[in-house]
Amino acid sequence: MIVSALLTAVGINLGLTVLLFALYSILRKQPWSSGLYAPRLIAVGGSQPSEFHIDRLLPSPGWVRRAWQPSEDDLLASSGLDAVVFMRIFIFSLRVFSVAGAVGIFVLLPVNYFGDQLREIDFSDLPNKSLDMFSISNVQDGSKWLWFHFSAAYLITGIVCYLLYLEYKYISGKRLAHYMASKLLPHHFTILVRGVPIGEGISVSDTIESFFTEYHPSTYLSHTVVHQTSKLRRLVEDTENLYKRLTHLKSTPHSSQNRQRSCFLGLFGKKNDLVGHYTKQLEDLEENVRIGQSDVSMTGEEVPAAFVSFRSRYGAATALNIQQSINPTEWVTEQAPEPQDVYWPFFSTSFMQRWISKLVIIVASFLLIVVFLIVAAFVQGLTYLEQLEIWLPFLRKILKIAVVSQIITGYLPSLILHVLSSFVPPIMIAFSTMQGYISRSEIEKSACSKMLWFTIWSLFFANVLTGSVTSQIQIILDPKNIPERLAVVVPAQASFFIAYVVTSWTSVSSELTQTLSFIGHLLGKHCSSCKGDDFRIPSIPYHSEIPRILLFGLLGFTYFLLAPLILPFILVFFCIGYIIYRNQLFNVYSPKYDTGGRFWPLVHNSTIFSLILMHIVAIGIFGLKKLPLASSLILPLPVFTLLFNEYCRKRFLPIFQAYSAETLIKKDRADQNDPAISEFFNNLMRAYRDPALMPIHHSLNTNEQNSPLLHPS
Repeated sequence: MIVSALLTAVGINLGLTVLLFALYSILRKQPWSSGLYAPRLIAVGGSQPSEFHIDRLLPSPGWVRRAWQPSEDDLLASSGLDAVVFMRIFIFSLRVFSVAGAVGIFVLLPVNYFGDQLREIDFSDLPNKSLDMFSISNVQDGSKWLWFHFSAAYLITGIVCYLLYLEYKYISGKRLAHYMASKLLPHHFTILVRGVPIGEGISVSDTIESFFTEYHPSTYLSHTVVHQTSKLRRLVEDTENLYKRLTHLKSTPHSSQNRQRSCFLGLFGKKNDLVGHYTKQLEDLEENVRIGQSDVSMTGEEVPAAFVSFRSRYGAATALNIQQSINPTEWVTEQAPEPQDVYWPFFSTSFMQRWISKLVIIVASFLLIVVFLIVAAFVQGLTYLEQLEIWLPFLRKILKIAVVSQIITGYLPSLILHVLSSFVPPIMIAFSTMQGYISRSEIEKSACSKMLWFTIWSLFFANVLTGSVTSQIQIILDPKNIPERLAVVVPAQASFFIAYVVTSWTSVSSELTQTLSFIGHLLGKHCSSCKGDDFRIPSIPYHSEIPRILLFGLLGFTYFLLAPLILPFILVFFCIGYIIYRNQLFNVYSPKYDTGGRFWPLVHNSTIFSLILMHIVAIGIFGLKKLPLASSLILPLPVFTLLFNEYCRKRFLPIFQAYSAETLIKKDRADQNDPAISEFFNNLMRAYRDPALMPIHHSLNTNEQNSPLLHPS
């Protein structure tokens, strides 16, 4: 890519970013868009004035100030510790790449440009120069100026490790403080037990009661057996949907939608009262639900799993971390999620089914990556006009136009990659759901890990190691030549990734306008079937956003030594993202669960991987540049980095896996004198009741007889 093509991509994306900022500042002031751009404000009782003001039609930067002002404690109180950890990724990245950007732009970039390997210096023709002029490729082989790059590698590694240590320490302390300050919460006292052995003529409930009364007599409190309620759940869902439609019809009493003709698709015949028809249908559905709930309570199929509650956090932790049976596949324990976080459909899966499904999902994920490698190869072909003319010969005349060729080679490939990769997160969520996780938070964490691996292989290595899948596998199978091969292919794709980062300015800015939600919102205003009084606040998709942010960290570290020109663009991305996501977390998204900051170890490991990759590329590039001493002296860097990672794993990771006995006992003792403890234990016995077994009261004839005939114990 030449400089002019990069400038074209920067101009397009900068213009689109500014346009999206201005559009958002206007749209968020419209009263009809409050449910889209500020649903949390509405949820807490806020509203916007209905009177018209000319100010509504003018863009203003006031929302930036309001997103910047709240403190981290405000964010913690508003959106939980996961949101704090999410924003700490931006803070950490801004600190690292501020230093890396200063070193890269003011030290490494001049060294690269004046290296004289590829051309004579000519500032007058700068727009037509290749971006390789600004990379390490332009430095003479064996040049003493390469020692600047060597020193920069040690400097940035030391700074990153130091900042990583501070962040890990800070977030782990934040996690402990958040736990100690928490209220009485059901999941702190509860574990999930699966693989309950069922004896002949003995119910699951009796088996659990007998086991925990015998082996945990002083701490066991109660249990809730999980039932097979898939059919009942669908019936409850139909009831809820009908109730929403009926509520909408009642809210428009004089609308023509309330009456429908009875013959031939509603076009002829006598008009019927839809409100009365749906009311009767709702009463029938509620009666069916009530009968179904009673059947489940009396003779429903019990799943060999239960939520078991204890009288103390320490008692629950003891049962959680000790193997309960000689057979490790029986009485399998895991931490219970928050009651609202439970994902009920997959409780019936056995140990073997979950193990097999994990293998199937691994194979499916691998195949998805392979498919995307083919897509990435096609996208890479767009960056070469000669190859594009061979594929599409009828475009030869158009491709000769300078502006068109610059847009196609500098902007279009990264745009296509962004669009196609946006379809992957829902697929990863579906894969994780099939693995049998019983909480939405675990599903999202698993999807986040899958998305991270997909991002690394399909968006980075697939574009770096251009060629067939076979050639990429051959590189992996020949580890001795990996540094040398990476040193050749990674710098060659610097221009593509610079354009990709620039395109991401528009991508992250579109988070403000919520384009797809905006279109759905407009369609919903004119679609009777979409209307209703239900109001849902979305939650932030950590599984897609965290891997996307970590990809830019990977690009920044990898190209720090090779093509430091990418660093300012990455820094701009993190600045834009920091403001945008603070605004979204305060005004748009609401947490549906809180893992207590357990996404951070994934961030830490990804950063360590990025550093190691930078070291491997540095070893190869110094070898290619005929500076073997520098290659040898770089070797201790990955060793020191891995030792540092091992220290952090021993020092901080256990805090994210389980709480210590000291923490649990202190918290239990602090709650002993809490006057609400007795009421809490009474409510704890019903906290993990299946929502499908809860009584529903929607119809007009509702009274206490509409509750289930028998409540499950």
